[in-house]
Amino acid sequence: MTHAPPPSPDDRLEERLVDLELKASWADDLLEALNATVARQQLQIDTLSRALAELRTQVAAGPGDAPRSLRDDLPPHY
Repeated sequence: MTHAPPPSPDDRLEERLVDLELKASWADDLLEALNATVARQQLQIDTLSRALAELRTQVAAGPGDAPRSLRDDLPPHY
């Protein structure tokens, strides 16, 4: 049985560099995914903020324009 010679310092250095490049690549991919998530969430926040502002305007306008409660539509009990 033959044994492989121990890795040289240059081989170890190259292996470490490859590992670092892989980690940097994974980190870059993760950063892009997180950035896309944050951008999508910001669009959702903007949409919800506009909807909330519209609802506040409707409530301030009075009962004629306010959304109705489902309890107002309950049939009378027999």
